Amino acid sequence: MRRLTALFAVGICGLPHVAPADDLIMLPSAQMTVERATPLDSFAAPQAVFSDGDVPAVTLEGAVTRRAWRIDSGGLSPLEVMAPLRSQLAALGYDVAFECSSTECGGFDFRFAVEVLPGPNMYVNIGSYRYLTALKGDSEALTILASTTSASAYVQIIHVGPAEAVAAQPQRPVARAPAARPEVEETQPDLLKNGFQVLSDLEFDTGSTRLGPGAFASLDALADVLRADPDLRVALVGHTDTVGGLAPNIALSRARAEAVRARLVEDYGIAVERLDAEGMGYLAPVASNRTPEGREQNRRVEVILLNTEG
Repeated sequence: MRRLTALFAVGICGLPHVAPADDLIMLPSAQMTVERATPLDSFAAPQAVFSDGDVPAVTLEGAVTRRAWRIDSGGLSPLEVMAPLRSQLAALGYDVAFECSSTECGGFDFRFAVEVLPGPNMYVNIGSYRYLTALKGDSEALTILASTTSASAYVQIIHVGPAEAVAAQPQRPVARAPAARPEVEETQPDLLKNGFQVLSDLEFDTGSTRLGPGAFASLDALADVLRADPDLRVALVGHTDTVGGLAPNIALSRARAEAVRARLVEDYGIAVERLDAEGMGYLAPVASNRTPEGREQNRRVEVILLNTEG
C-alpha cells in the first residue's frame, strides 16, 4: 500500500479546468489516451449491477467529459487502481452511489451495457475490472472504470455536470499516445501483453458461421499460450458489421465464436471449460461501418484473457 500511495502522489498537470474530475490525483505514469468534451450531452450513470437484461441507470444532461488513461504498470488489481481515486471523492463533494467488481457487476453483460470509450484508448479485461458511480446533488455525476491486465492498467473517468461548467472551454481531441512497453514484455504473446487480441486471419463463408479449414496462425498461437499455462481461461467474442438487424447479428457473431471454440477443442485439445463464447453483433465497432474497409474490420472474432494471475 505504501508503494501504491507513492505512485498516486503526483496529479494531472497542464490541463484546463474543465470538470471536477481534473482534481483527482492520478498515477504520475498514467498516459491520457483520449479526451472528449461536449458542452451539452447526456450520460447514463449506472446505479446497480446488470439484471433482467439491463443496467439500471440515472440519465443526466449537461457538460460531459470522457477521458481514459493507460498505466504501464503490471501486477495491480482493479481495487488498487480504484481505491486511491475513490478516497478522494468525499473531499470533492461526491457521495459514492454504486460500486461493483467484475463478477458482481455482471461480467461481460455489464461491461457491454455501460458506456466505454473504444479501444485501443480504453480496454476492459472482462475478468478484472471495477466500476464506481459517484453523485453530487441531483445534477452532477462522476463514474470511474478501472481494469487491469498482467502488463498494464486502464482507467476511464466520465463526468457530467452543469452545462455552463464547460460552455466556454474549447474541444480537445485525443491527446497522447500510450507509453512504450517495457522491453521485457516484447517476447510475450500479444494476448498476455494486452489482455486481448483480434484473431485477424480467420475466414468464414459469407453470411455463414462455418469456419474455414485453415490452418490459422492465430489459433496456433492461441493454443500455444493456453497449453503453456493450464490455468488460463479466455473468452472468444464475435463481432459483425451493421448490415442486418441487431438480434440476428448477435446470433451470428456468437455462433462464429462458438465455431472457433469448437475448433480449439477438436483440433487443439483445449478443454471446453477454459473457453467462453459470446457474441456482440455490431455493438462494439472498431471502424466506421460506412465503408467496405471499415465493415471488414468490424467483422472479427477477438480473444479476451479472463484471468491474469501468476
